[in-house]
Amino acid sequence: MLEPRKAVRKRALTTRRAIASAVGLVALFALAVGALLLFGSPPKKVLLATGPAGSAYAAVGELYKASLARSGVTLELVSTAGDAENLAKLSDPRSGVSAAFVISGLPEARGATGITSLGTIAYEPLWIFENASSRGIAIEGVSGKRISLDVEGSGTQALVKRLFQVTGMDVQGAEVFHLPPSEAAERLLRGELDIVVLLADWDSPVVRRLAGDPRVSIGTFRRADALIGLNPDLRKLTLPAGIGNFAKGLPPEDVTLIAPKASLLVREDLHDAVQYLLLEAASVVHSPPGIFHQAGAFPAAESIDFPLSQEARRFYKSGRPFLQRHLPFWAAVWVERLLFILVPLIGVLIPVANGLQKAYKGFMQQRILALYGGLRLIEHEVEAAGPDVDRTDLLRRLDELERRASRLRVPVQFAQVLYTLRDHVRVVGGRLAGPQSQEPSPESKMAGPKVPG
Repeated sequence: MLEPRKAVRKRALTTRRAIASAVGLVALFALAVGALLLFGSPPKKVLLATGPAGSAYAAVGELYKASLARSGVTLELVSTAGDAENLAKLSDPRSGVSAAFVISGLPEARGATGITSLGTIAYEPLWIFENASSRGIAIEGVSGKRISLDVEGSGTQALVKRLFQVTGMDVQGAEVFHLPPSEAAERLLRGELDIVVLLADWDSPVVRRLAGDPRVSIGTFRRADALIGLNPDLRKLTLPAGIGNFAKGLPPEDVTLIAPKASLLVREDLHDAVQYLLLEAASVVHSPPGIFHQAGAFPAAESIDFPLSQEARRFYKSGRPFLQRHLPFWAAVWVERLLFILVPLIGVLIPVANGLQKAYKGFMQQRILALYGGLRLIEHEVEAAGPDVDRTDLLRRLDELERRASRLRVPVQFAQVLYTLRDHVRVVGGRLAGPQSQEPSPESKMAGPKVPG
């Protein structure tokens, strides 16, 4: 009997493992579909609003594009007039733009919704380039001058307008143009303009060109502290003498500038995995030192006009998620989604499974004990009956009980108990058949009706 029982246990165990594997695969497939429906897949193409062609924003956008391409995400760069148009496109869900570079302090930011920040990424100084013959006029005394205030939709116009409102100055009496930075620079060098006002990073080709040309001087903000006091989002920066052209000593002295900070903004519904990719790109592109900041100063966990996203807060605290650091991007995204569903699901299923297992074991125990109860009742009636009593009914009931025991299907852990029950049935049957079989066998003596708990 021992070998067959082992074979039965082995077959039962193999069957259960096969069933468990099939159920596991079906469950994982269901979880994957559920994760897709619940969270959605990260987009494979994202639109980033940068700025005018040839600007520093456009150059930075190319670096972001290369960074995201390594993770299989296409970053499409959208050329714009500048910060104000960037914010307008980001505010409009129909534009398709999901991310943009935008300076702080734009009036339109107060009414914008559905936007969150990934942090500040750079200073954007306000430059006043003057024809050398107009040296020293800065932004005051522009009456009768030819001045370019950048194109419509640029951040330059928005900041200049804000400064005019604060200081009470204006450009009345001046001939105002709205030219692209590159065209304005050419006309300034040819003497066709007197002043070019431009909001741009030091790395902008136009800024670098004009800062090192002896035909151009850079206006300084002599009351920068007062302007910053009235506009707390601005910062005072110092452009060192000679930084534009060291050999020629240009500019001839330190220049005081004022600058808002530029932020990387995204729509709130942008997939969190893509937000992490943008943050990773920003940490690589903007972390090197510059003439206005030390290494590691950017990107920074600063929320000026818009709150930081939850993903940005986690990134600045602990970096990219563990799985994204150690797995390919798309694999990490799917594993994260599965774990997000699987972990709480396991927390619910484990106690449920334990409860079901206990209930099942209790149910099987009750079935076996019920048969033992019937067997004991027959045995008591056998002991109470005399030798001349008709035992036909007792034999019929015992045969029925044996058939029930034979048809009963139980887990492997209850098999021994069932075998013992059937042995006991045969012992009682022997006692009913004749006095020579009244004593139970040694095997049945050793095997009692102990049911697994």
